[in-house]
Amino acid sequence: MNSEPKPSESPVPVAEPAEGQESLPAKVLATATKPLRRAATKLGGALRRETKPKVDDVTPSRPVLVEFKDVCKVYDGHQALDHVSLKLYKGEFLSVVGPSGAGKSTLIKCLTLQFRPDAGRIVVAGRDITLLRNWELPYYRRKVGIVFQDFKLLPSKTVWENVAFALEVSDVPRREIRDRVGIMLETVGMTTKRDNFPHELSGGEQQRVAIARALVHDPKILIADEPTGNLDPVNTWEIIELLYKINKSGTMVILATHDREIVDALKKRVITMREGKVVADQEKGTYLV
Repeated sequence: MNSEPKPSESPVPVAEPAEGQESLPAKVLATATKPLRRAATKLGGALRRETKPKVDDVTPSRPVLVEFKDVCKVYDGHQALDHVSLKLYKGEFLSVVGPSGAGKSTLIKCLTLQFRPDAGRIVVAGRDITLLRNWELPYYRRKVGIVFQDFKLLPSKTVWENVAFALEVSDVPRREIRDRVGIMLETVGMTTKRDNFPHELSGGEQQRVAIARALVHDPKILIADEPTGNLDPVNTWEIIELLYKINKSGTMVILATHDREIVDALKKRVITMREGKVVADQEKGTYLV
């Protein structure tokens, strides 16, 4: 039986790390508990150690990695996306905020092609992904990692097996699986928990495993969809610090969140949505909703 041709191995090019950031605002530290202050201060120190950026986060001079062009989507009789146009740049860390029903999840699902837009184009690394055929989708999605609020780990598999499974279903050689999984667990600080099952882990540890799984294909875009929604304040800041570290390695991070303190503390690019429209796009923004 003839096999269908495979697309190029990496439809999304390697992203360059974003540079520059300010420290956490005083109000976050002033109102935090002692453990939270330690976690927030650690992240703030990393932000302060960065050099002054050569360019702003949002500027036409930076390479565009993702572009939404007049995208529309009706979902359940509701205009979930209403002529959305956006440019997302290589190596940046951006937050997408807005009230429930604003269109954040639909935007993400269109980028991962869980939904196909009713109109408009989505161009990733110069290619219109809305034209991808069904057999091409698994190859594309390997370059777009996603982390969910509820972790979505397989309960009958260990930490190691959960991360390895993402490679096994892609027919990656066993030796390469061993190497990649080991590197990812070390990256997220879960090497010592490799043989534990999800029910034996804290919420923060489960989210770290989920992040390792999302990174194991070396994606150029990492989408974090409310990744701290089920976590306590200390684990929240540890996960944000981990996402920040991943971004500094060159991966674009798209954070969808309702957490005002996180958005205000990061002072990264903030895209605000309401009723399916982009109503604000700030270079170093705050939570406006």
